[in-house]
Amino acid sequence: IRSKDEFSILLLHSTSRNQPLITLWTASFCSSCRVVLPLVRDAIEKDKIGENEGGVGFAEVEVDAPGMGDLGGEYFINSMPSLLSFSRQEAQLESKITSVDEMKDREFLTLWIQNEAKRGGAGGAGGGGGLFGGMFGLGR
Repeated sequence: IRSKDEFSILLLHSTSRNQPLITLWTASFCSSCRVVLPLVRDAIEKDKIGENEGGVGFAEVEVDAPGMGDLGGEYFINSMPSLLSFSRQEAQLESKITSVDEMKDREFLTLWIQNEAKRGGAGGAGGGGGLFGGMFGLGR
């Protein structure tokens, strides 16, 4: 992902599929990002981790791409790489991962992806149920 518009479209798409979106936030200067990217991408796309739990989408978000503005700041991305899941367009901040060692640990990564996939677009670790969720008891 290299623009805010592209990011918004992917969030809408994952919401319409009722499937969490796993994002790996990277930057051009980040050597650890180049190590972690194929591990995360292969776990989701090739090895299909999370499929049994309902599946997840995956996208690499390039924080320093010209069209990104302060998108990273909006989601409290302050270190590279960072793994952040979105469910119903809501960032799951409580489950964000910033440890490269955890991202490189296949067992840890597998369990994290499976747990995020279990959300099935139902949220749960973001910042609440949003306006309508709070009013109508949704998202509980």
